[in-house]
Amino acid sequence: MIQKPSTATAIPSYKKLVSHFRDRDPVMAQAIEGIGPFKLKRNRNYFQTLCRAIVAQQISTKAAETIHGRFCALFPRRRPSPSVTQAIPEEELRSVGLSRQKITYLKDLSLNFENKVIRPRRLIHQSNEEIVQGLTAVKGIGRWTAEMFLIFSLNRLNVLPADDLGVQKGIKKLYSLSEMPTRKVILEFGEQWEPFQTVAVWYCWRSLDEKIT
Repeated sequence: MIQKPSTATAIPSYKKLVSHFRDRDPVMAQAIEGIGPFKLKRNRNYFQTLCRAIVAQQISTKAAETIHGRFCALFPRRRPSPSVTQAIPEEELRSVGLSRQKITYLKDLSLNFENKVIRPRRLIHQSNEEIVQGLTAVKGIGRWTAEMFLIFSLNRLNVLPADDLGVQKGIKKLYSLSEMPTRKVILEFGEQWEPFQTVAVWYCWRSLDEKIT
C-alpha cells in the first residue's frame, strides 16, 4: 500500500493507483481501468470559490450562475475580494438577487479572510480536519462545502464526503447494490480506499457523469 500524509496533493501515476486499488478493492480497480486516468483540476481562487458555493446554496444551477455573474460584476475585473465584499452595501448586494441570509454569509466569509482567521497560505500546511473545522466555523459553510473545497481547491487525495449523493449513487452503481449505501457502509469502503479516498470518490462521480474533472 502507498502511504501518503493527509495533506498530500501530488497525484501518483495511473499505474500506481491501479495497483493500489487492485490490492485493496478490485471492483474499484476495474472501474478505474474502465474509465481511464484520474484527472483533478485545481482552483486556487479560494475566496472566490467559497463565495460561489454560498451563492449556489439551495437554488437551481441556472439561477446560481445568473446571480453569481451579477455578484462578480460588482468587483474590479469581476474578481470578488474580501475587502470589496466588506465595503459593498447590503442594498447593492440585494440588488443582484442575493438573500439577506446569503449576504450575511458572504460578509462573514470576507471578514474571516480580512481578519486572517482563514489564511490561504497556511491551508497547505493544515490537516483535512483542521481545514474543515476552520471553514465550518464560517456562517453558511457546512461540512460538504468544506470537503468539496479540500478536493477541488486544495486537491487533497484522502477526502471522503460520505453524505454526498453522487458518492452514494456511484457506489450503488459500481458495486451493484440493491439500495443506496448507508453512511456506515460508505465509511467502510473508505477504509479500503485510504490513503486515496478522493480518487475513489472521483471515479464514483465519473461513473455517473463523464464531464467530472
